[in-house]
Amino acid sequence: MQSLQKPMDFKKNILLSFKWILICSLIGLFSGSASAFFLMSLEWATHIRNHNIWLIWFLPVGGLLIGLLYHYYGKDVVKGNNLLLEEYENPQKTIPLKMAPFVLLGTIITHLFGGSAGREGTAVQMGGAIADQFSRIFKLDATDRKTLLILGISSGFAAVFGTPLAGAIFALEVVYFCKISLKSCILSFIVAYFAHYTVGLWPVHHTHYSIPLIPELNLENLLWVIPVSALFGLAAMLFSRSTHFWGRLFSKTISYPPLRPYTGGIIFAVVVYYFGATKFIGLGVHSIVEAFSIPSNNYDFLLKILFTGFTLGAGFKGGEVTPLFFVGATLGSALSGYVPLPIALLAGMGFVAVFSGATHTPIACTIMGIELFGIESAVFIALACFIAYISSGSVGIYHSQTVGGVKHQLYEKFKRNKLDDF
Repeated sequence: MQSLQKPMDFKKNILLSFKWILICSLIGLFSGSASAFFLMSLEWATHIRNHNIWLIWFLPVGGLLIGLLYHYYGKDVVKGNNLLLEEYENPQKTIPLKMAPFVLLGTIITHLFGGSAGREGTAVQMGGAIADQFSRIFKLDATDRKTLLILGISSGFAAVFGTPLAGAIFALEVVYFCKISLKSCILSFIVAYFAHYTVGLWPVHHTHYSIPLIPELNLENLLWVIPVSALFGLAAMLFSRSTHFWGRLFSKTISYPPLRPYTGGIIFAVVVYYFGATKFIGLGVHSIVEAFSIPSNNYDFLLKILFTGFTLGAGFKGGEVTPLFFVGATLGSALSGYVPLPIALLAGMGFVAVFSGATHTPIACTIMGIELFGIESAVFIALACFIAYISSGSVGIYHSQTVGGVKHQLYEKFKRNKLDDF
């Protein structure tokens, strides 16, 4: 009897493995293609805007269109990335597929007319919405739905940034590692590479960054990393709190949601046009690349925090990660005038460290830094990411994220001691 049972179990495991590889390939194909189309559309919108800066005056109209679209047809997907995290934590119902075209359209409108936003949120939401549809097709239970959501996040992130290892780990880390099954871990890497190679089939090119000079790993240099990385963590905290502040302010002062991005668009357009602040609209990739070789202004990172927080808080669509790259790279670049470390290294450290602090994902950000800048910078990158993660506070850019581990314990202990002292 046992001899019969073993072949049956083996056959069942083979079929189950084949099913999940098929699911990964389909998610990677559709999510990767959606991200590739999004990146090409975003490049088109950025090109048009850069050559027609007067389009900034249409930002209020674009904001009104986004507001009306989500208010009347997209209330069930307006939470964006937070909806993915909530569904992972407590699976209720399949994420509507309309999340993908809604956030795609909203993000393109935001960038075309000059809003300050990123792209990660859009790709992750598209990936999550696409992946969750397979729960119906394959009749998956709540536990397997959690795996699907991880696969959606992984594929979207890997596709949009061209960093499959970081994408896979980000998807696992952002939903809190301790709750992840071994199956989800393996599949996250598989789908990330499917999505990454799918994007490679499209005429899409990712931005390349480099750190040409890595200093010696001595005590003096490593001691400089500590205060610099703590500043990156504080910048991440300021970014997160800024976005939440503007969101609360618009919600309290304007009761009709479609008027929030409309009003915000008017204010934003006037400020950008009359103060000549076009450097801080859109993704800001040119400024990020420039920061690796030319010292940035001391205030550039602060203005990007202000402009992005205002844009997203008003209700425009897009991600936060590329603006976080901008904040970190320009802050690191500006610090090169005060810190005896190479400018490219400081910009690269800030690039990933601010992202680490704002998303509570130091491992993924360390891997991303290695993928982007090379293994030679690994020690500096890892220290920056973990110190920024610890020093960035307990509030990140995602309301619904579960924060655990050492950081959670440290901040909980700090809060208890503060209450005891009081």
